[in-house]
Amino acid sequence: MPSLRQIRYFLTVADLGSFTQAATALYIAQPALSRQIAQLESELGFALFAREARGVRLTAAGQLFHERVAPIEQQLAAAAEESGRLARGEGGVLRLLHSSSIPVAALMSSLQSFTTAAPGVRIDLDRMSSEAQISEVTNGKADIGIVRLPLLKRDSAVVLHPLPPDRLWVALPPQHPLAKRRQLALADLAGEAFVSAVHRERGGLARRVTDLCLQRGFVPRLAPVISRKTSMLDLVAAGFGIAVVPSAMTKLGGSTVIYKLLADEDASAEWAVVLPLTPTPLAQRFADLILHP
Repeated sequence: MPSLRQIRYFLTVADLGSFTQAATALYIAQPALSRQIAQLESELGFALFAREARGVRLTAAGQLFHERVAPIEQQLAAAAEESGRLARGEGGVLRLLHSSSIPVAALMSSLQSFTTAAPGVRIDLDRMSSEAQISEVTNGKADIGIVRLPLLKRDSAVVLHPLPPDRLWVALPPQHPLAKRRQLALADLAGEAFVSAVHRERGGLARRVTDLCLQRGFVPRLAPVISRKTSMLDLVAAGFGIAVVPSAMTKLGGSTVIYKLLADEDASAEWAVVLPLTPTPLAQRFADLILHP
């Protein structure tokens, strides 16, 4: 198998048409260059050059070999440059996951800052439950996750970096009686139909809301139709029930949903950045933007 050095020597001789000029350009002695080319021809099993009085020219086989290997140096240079940019967090693909209760709008400022600072980076964004994100980051299928707490499952292969808690709001259909109140508390929601429910194997927003309601002495009553995604707001707008959501979600729903801030001091939901123990430069760079805006 030809070495990269031999290929470089071959390309230089072919381009200059002279062993003497090639040796000068490569800063090596001409006999050493001639031995390397002869060794390359021996390994390939055919002559690359026809030696003539005024220099050398490529044989037919040498011409084809030149066409095939000429791009190698450019590809190596490009690979080195791209890899260097990736190592510096300036290029490559960032695989980013987020919970449905942390809509893209909540990440938009960080996304814009990141892509402006690193225009060579592409972000592959996907929505996934918080527990599933832990598994994806642990297994290397994602670089970073933005999860809603609490989490029922933890993994020692990832690190959670908490973010400031989100205040909780009540999402109501415009015609709901509570929509006329200036201020609401969690206790006011006892007996109301909730369009979201706890998943038995997951934590996240619904579990946080349920825990808060239990502390007030009631279990959230389920609406006829429920959802654990942002589609819960469509159900609220349709009058199926109410939902308790973080401030990040209050920009959704438009005029079809009325939001009321919950006055309870503990009416908040935490979220966090999930990184592997050894994050990629891209993941660390994005995490720094969110953690230290």
